[in-house]
Amino acid sequence: MRLLPSLALLISLTAAVVPARADTLAVVRDGRTQPQYSYADAIREVVHVETSVDSDGDGRRDRVAVFVTRPRQSDGAHKVAVILEASPYFGGLIEAPHHPTEIVDQPRLSPWTPPTHAKPVVDYARSNYDNYFVARGYAVVAASSLGTGDSEGCPSLTGPDEIEAMKAVVDWLTGRARATYGDGRAARAEWSTGAVAMVGNAYNATLALGVAQTGVGGLKTVVANVVTSNWYDYYRANGGVVEPDGFPGEDADLHAKVVLTRARPSQCAAAIASIEQRMDRVSGDYNGFWAQRDFTRHIDRLRRHGISVFQIAGLSDWNARTSQFAQLWDALGRHRVDRRLWLYQAGHADILNVRRQAWLDAVQAWLDHALYGVDSGTQAWPQVQLETAPGQWQPYPQWPRPGARAATWQLHAQADADSAHALRRAPDHRSGAQAEERAFVDAPSRKTAELIAHPDRDDPNRLMFLSEPLADDAQLSGTAQVSVQAALDGPSPYLTALLVDYGEDTRVTGFAATAQTWCFGDSLPNNSGCRPIYAYTTAPTPYQVVTRGWIDVRNRHGRERSEAIRAGESYALRWALQPGDYRFKAGHRIGLVLLSSDPGYTLRYRPGTRVSVRLDASSLSLPLVEPEVPSRSTPTAAR
Repeated sequence: MRLLPSLALLISLTAAVVPARADTLAVVRDGRTQPQYSYADAIREVVHVETSVDSDGDGRRDRVAVFVTRPRQSDGAHKVAVILEASPYFGGLIEAPHHPTEIVDQPRLSPWTPPTHAKPVVDYARSNYDNYFVARGYAVVAASSLGTGDSEGCPSLTGPDEIEAMKAVVDWLTGRARATYGDGRAARAEWSTGAVAMVGNAYNATLALGVAQTGVGGLKTVVANVVTSNWYDYYRANGGVVEPDGFPGEDADLHAKVVLTRARPSQCAAAIASIEQRMDRVSGDYNGFWAQRDFTRHIDRLRRHGISVFQIAGLSDWNARTSQFAQLWDALGRHRVDRRLWLYQAGHADILNVRRQAWLDAVQAWLDHALYGVDSGTQAWPQVQLETAPGQWQPYPQWPRPGARAATWQLHAQADADSAHALRRAPDHRSGAQAEERAFVDAPSRKTAELIAHPDRDDPNRLMFLSEPLADDAQLSGTAQVSVQAALDGPSPYLTALLVDYGEDTRVTGFAATAQTWCFGDSLPNNSGCRPIYAYTTAPTPYQVVTRGWIDVRNRHGRERSEAIRAGESYALRWALQPGDYRFKAGHRIGLVLLSSDPGYTLRYRPGTRVSVRLDASSLSLPLVEPEVPSRSTPTAAR
């Protein structure tokens, strides 16, 4: 069959490669930018951008080092959009002493003096966006944050100066800031379209979020994986000093110390001392230092300036804990920011390792639309994609899942003192209940896993409450909370709550590299576009900790102020556990475990604190997705 001339012309135009914009290098086919340019032949240059801050107090404005990779064909007449990754890690890491976690009197700091090291070896290959996107008509820019790599100034855990410095890089890319080459010549980003995305994992994502909240012109979108949206909730919890899993003794100052890779690091001694003092490791209270590092406060600026957010997080992340993604997601929603969320089952991982090609396709579509205006279909995406099991993804219109409602579970004493106590689903009130009190003694030297591993027997160092075996699956989605009436007598100010799934099952135990590799982009001898394939590991286990949460009882009236605990006085306490999305299977039992110290997260005071809990005045609230009940008014099928 012969095609009509007009139809043949239409098909030809649809398949053709056409410019995204007349003055840009990007070309589009089938709603995607195409790999048209040589990564090997790309222009690679280092410039130093002048910032508006003097964070090291030397009387000069700090300059930050910026590494640019762009297609060779880009010049003043042929422009490219920019993917910017700002990071403290391009200069590597150095050793710094961790703080003590065993508390004899009160929390204290380990002594520290600035290192005396030679000029760092900077490795911009730590960013992987260039391997994929330079060929598709993008510039990829890697910027070393203050006090790291070849940048001047001092690191500050994304403090105001650090954010302003990275904002200056966006200003340079949009023609509003100055930069020079190593020989002093002016460096102008005339090859930039002025459309910028900031991207990254972990700290890099936090820098991007912080810059977005300045409302800087030209920034169109943020792609943030395992972002820390609020540093207080990273290093503190309800007034308590807590630590990211696997990093005992770390605090805000320690992060600044380990990335202090700049030349002449002694310039930053005063800046680091200021962090040590202002972070307040003694009381754990919220203060101005932490308020400056809460990047959920000014989300309205993203809406006003049209900055979208593609957010990604791990449901098993105990480094950037799940409250980090949930707080940001809620704030974006309240301010009607254009947003999307992917939640995966792994922990503190790179989404490129989790979803590989599906991720590349998605992030390309997102950036093509945000930076080049390509109709790539992103506006029709569901708000949320959730990995419900390894490799199984489901779309949802929101998170927490639709239908999630708070269900109250009450604590009851068992007559059999040698077994766990009872956890029973209950109405919202509990009238006429008989007063029930049970106690345990803090033993910080015992591992938490040891304290929760035996639901079939009592233990003097914790209280455990178990539901009856579930008749049906129960889907948790959101933030669980505990309400506890308790009295403490002893040195530890902590209470810890753990939500545990008891029941033999094959569960995910990790996410690790395999012996196989795959290539996601172009490679050079010193910059590989290939990496190992990661996979989930599983094993049969008798239980799983679903989530946990902590409170310093001295902060019972708020995280901003501490009040002494009066021994033996009972306090009404309520605190949130880390948000989660988890299915308890039929036949399993829901467990609530109460501890004082939680080794691995909280500080450990001298043992012996006695905690007495009024069970009749204590409860657990779980956000459960209730099954839909068919409406009685639903018409029957026509006969």
